[in-house]
Amino acid sequence: MSDRETMPPATTSEAPGSARALPREALEIASGYAFTGPALDLGALMWGGECLPDAQIRIPLPMLNRHGLVAGATGTGKTKTLQLVAEQLSAQGVPVFLADIKGDLSGISAAGQPNDKVSGRTAEVHQEWTPTGFPAEFYALGGLGHGIPVRATVTSFGPVLLAKVLQLNQTQEQSLGLIFHYADQKGLDLVDLKDLRAVVAFLTSDEGRAELKGIGGLSTATAGVILRSLTAFEAQGMADFFGEPEFDTGEFLRTADDGRGIVSVLELAAVQDRPQLFSTFLMWLLADLFHDLPEVGDAERPGLVFFFDEAHLLFDDASKAFLDSITQTVRLIRSKGVGVFFVTQTPKDVPSDVLAQLGNRVQHALRAFTPDDQKALKATVKTFPNSAYDLEELLTGLGTGEAVVTVLGEKGAPTPVAATRLRAPESLMGPVEGPALDEAVRSSPLYGRYAQAVDRESAYEKLTSDQPAGAKGPDEMKEAAGAPKAKPSVVEQVVGSGMFKSLARSVGTQIGREITRSLFGTARRRR
Repeated sequence: MSDRETMPPATTSEAPGSARALPREALEIASGYAFTGPALDLGALMWGGECLPDAQIRIPLPMLNRHGLVAGATGTGKTKTLQLVAEQLSAQGVPVFLADIKGDLSGISAAGQPNDKVSGRTAEVHQEWTPTGFPAEFYALGGLGHGIPVRATVTSFGPVLLAKVLQLNQTQEQSLGLIFHYADQKGLDLVDLKDLRAVVAFLTSDEGRAELKGIGGLSTATAGVILRSLTAFEAQGMADFFGEPEFDTGEFLRTADDGRGIVSVLELAAVQDRPQLFSTFLMWLLADLFHDLPEVGDAERPGLVFFFDEAHLLFDDASKAFLDSITQTVRLIRSKGVGVFFVTQTPKDVPSDVLAQLGNRVQHALRAFTPDDQKALKATVKTFPNSAYDLEELLTGLGTGEAVVTVLGEKGAPTPVAATRLRAPESLMGPVEGPALDEAVRSSPLYGRYAQAVDRESAYEKLTSDQPAGAKGPDEMKEAAGAPKAKPSVVEQVVGSGMFKSLARSVGTQIGREITRSLFGTARRRR
């Protein structure tokens, strides 16, 4: 640490109730964290190369819905920080959502194991450490991994988020929105991807093309791109993420019988090589909560704190409209009692309009090995309030489990920047073994509700299942004559079906059932 941090003995003051004198600057920082209401304990202040356990660094509980950022280079302790904060939120009755990228947050459900490292850390920060497990539910996208399957219908996922997953350009995204608009109006339920493919095929056929003429039309070329993108998406094994039963995000808001908040852990290790998929799915979960929750204003405690891991993946190659929707969702969801913490490597990974709304900051160490690293370091320093520390030097010298902290105080004003040695989590710092995790999943009351996929009648079935029983189509007659039967494409299946022709005649006169969509075009039909 720099000489700017070190003060001569004559400038020290006696901290109220403290067993030792603190340097004047350290005392000024510590006084900014002396909250009177409920708060989460992060750790002890660091100053002049020392840990000062009598100066505790905290976050007021009501300020957790003012959002936050947990940042730092790989291996600096971000995951343990999430675990530490999640434990204390749960203990105070606040439900938590954690995205588990590496698969090692399942340990929050089991008591921690004492060892020399834990003992050393707890002694340094004056932490009364008790091994404790916390109530947890485990989820997995589409059931891929250890967890209760989380699925979304294509209808509720919406065109904006789906366009990002499919990597469509702006024109293609607008065309996809037109397809959703049409399906919403005509009561064509888009439950899974084959439903969407069937509707696209219908709208680009001779019979269906007239349906969109009055509202913009759909070019054959754009429809072809969308169909190819859907086919490639399914070929990568993505189809299982869309379907029913659709997950109700209200499950994340539950508390356990003992009053502690339930920690919902979404395992993403099995899909970490598909970053656009899981980052966009996380945004769907957040948008769905925003769509459904009532306004509560500034409550004494959040209704849910949502940790959005690998946040930079959400913003990569995002359109302006997409970023505007994220910004508006983050700004407005606070009044619905939800706090959002973005987790990434540097603040520059988050757009400035979003970053400006993140009142609580926990910045772990950064590396400065390359010119780009140095540029990121300087940019990070500029995002902090004025500080008594030399932040460029400090941020490159922090050890694992140490961070620079600034939060919103009880009156909503930023606290002084504080180098902090963080507390140790009380739960297991590592994954729960697979068999034990599977048993916890199967014993959950939610397992029976979501485990088994259901394929009900939806758009695809309405368009393709009207062939009379026993009737022979042209391919079947060719096959009977000895000619090989060619497997029809999905377009041929749709436009050749009896239901297609019936729908083409009648769909224009159907009574519309348009679905109201929110900021991201997400929609929900409540059960």
